[in-house]
Amino acid sequence: MSRKGQSLELFYIDGHPDGMVTAELYNWTGHVLMVPRTQLGDALKRAEPKCTGVYLLLGDQDGTPFAYIGESDDVGGRLKSHDVKKDWWNSVVFITTAGNKLNKAHVRYLESRLIAEARRIGRFELDNGTTPPVPSLSEADVAKMEAFVENLLTVLPAVRVDMFIERTRPAVKGVVAGTIQIAGPSSPARRFVLETRKHGLRANAFLDNGEFVVEAGSMARLNWEGRGSEATSYGQLHAELKRSGVLQPDGQQSVFAENYAFRSPSAAAAVVNGRPANGTIEWKNQQTGETYKEWEARDLGASERSQALEPEEGI
Repeated sequence: MSRKGQSLELFYIDGHPDGMVTAELYNWTGHVLMVPRTQLGDALKRAEPKCTGVYLLLGDQDGTPFAYIGESDDVGGRLKSHDVKKDWWNSVVFITTAGNKLNKAHVRYLESRLIAEARRIGRFELDNGTTPPVPSLSEADVAKMEAFVENLLTVLPAVRVDMFIERTRPAVKGVVAGTIQIAGPSSPARRFVLETRKHGLRANAFLDNGEFVVEAGSMARLNWEGRGSEATSYGQLHAELKRSGVLQPDGQQSVFAENYAFRSPSAAAAVVNGRPANGTIEWKNQQTGETYKEWEARDLGASERSQALEPEEGI
């Protein structure tokens, strides 16, 4: 079922996009405040950190994305008295509500849900020990908190928090020649293949709702081989997929254990090849043999011609 559009308001407190920023959804009581560690002193003077809520500490250790999720009836005070001693984090997110409407049971529920979700997705290592149990709430309160979590996970990416973004995609079963096999969209015009014979790699992908999805069962390099580029976004992504179990060791190679949605063909090609790669050239259309770049140009041209042939409104 497709989700409805939502109106999100961002406010850059000091006018800088990399400074403190607040985020709110229309008709939602939740409030999110993202703060760089360098501005923590100014942030603690604001009203939001004095409320009951949840907070996220974000940073890295030895090149691995790292996070801590906590709760308090005074999130700013908790951070100042305890977690400021942690030296690895570089930004904090305060999650509260307008009118300070969350109680202790609510924030314990949110803390438990967020820790469980972060561990399930596996994009960040957590400094939390164990996942705390979900507190007992009334049926109505559980429904409200689940709705709160759903809205929160929509808001967080807007303030540069990507630890809860789910990029694995369920496999689609299709019947071919009387057997059941894993497949993507049925249209072969939107399916692509990447082969690197030197390393015995073959990967399949498809476009679906604007996402470039590499299919489960596709092969990739076991280790990142791009010298000097391990710290780049693609090198870090390769490491993240190994750490989260999306890429599973298979002899001298890795195999995609799940469908995974990449932001671009180049990101997908880099992970498959274990090095920086131009995905618009390396991915080939399964139907025509064109590079992704050639296929895209032809597809866009066909779309423009189709629009030109449509009758103008009112004619």
